[in-house]
Amino acid sequence: MARVISITNQKGGVGKTTTSINLAAALVKRGQRLLLIDMDPQGNATVGCGVEPDEIESTIYDLLLLESSARDAVVKTESGIDLITANGDLAGAQVELLNEIGRELRLQKALAEVQDEYDYIFIDCPPALNVLTINALVASDSVLIPMQCEYFALEGLSALISTIRKIRETLNPRLSIEGLLRTLFDGRNTLANEVSKQLQTHFGDKVYQTVIPRNVRLAEAPSYGEPAISYDPSSKGAKAYLALADEILLLAKNRLAATA
Repeated sequence: MARVISITNQKGGVGKTTTSINLAAALVKRGQRLLLIDMDPQGNATVGCGVEPDEIESTIYDLLLLESSARDAVVKTESGIDLITANGDLAGAQVELLNEIGRELRLQKALAEVQDEYDYIFIDCPPALNVLTINALVASDSVLIPMQCEYFALEGLSALISTIRKIRETLNPRLSIEGLLRTLFDGRNTLANEVSKQLQTHFGDKVYQTVIPRNVRLAEAPSYGEPAISYDPSSKGAKAYLALADEILLLAKNRLAATA
């Protein structure tokens, strides 16, 4: 059964969608079956995977409104990622679900149909706490948090951890922190290094050893509808996400061994 991971941060511009796409592509390169769900009305993960969102018949919107099944909404991409797309219609789902009973459980129930078909399911969340993000967190086993090493990021992290705790207490007791990922990292920046050390002090082994650097190729790749893994495999960004995929697979292997 797939491990369902929400990739989220309530602060925007931290490399959340870049991480969703490139880590997904890196895990596919490592032989994993992966489904990526675009849960953001902007549809950036959809476009970044080379799919035109307005040309797709069934999107995550149709899934949440019970007008499509998960299997019918899956789109195959050239990078090998299976994708459930999003477009601007998704913004309307927040209003349409407002008075629906059990609205927080819609995604969890929909994914039950396909969970056995994948090793990982990633959910690229919007940079806000709303019914879409809550659906993602309720459906997930864990949360991967991309963050920049800057002062305001620490404040946002505190708010996100509080949200995760509330979801765990009320709607999803199994929800845990998968890991904290340092993104857009510039090792020449003194503040970045100080914040990085603070993260490691407070969160220990929950902070991935892999660090994602600032990288032009990572920024360029979405405009070509490709992950950086295929757009420029030799780039520092692509190599960093491949290293992160290896780290995640090793951690998963160790976790399995510990429970055996």
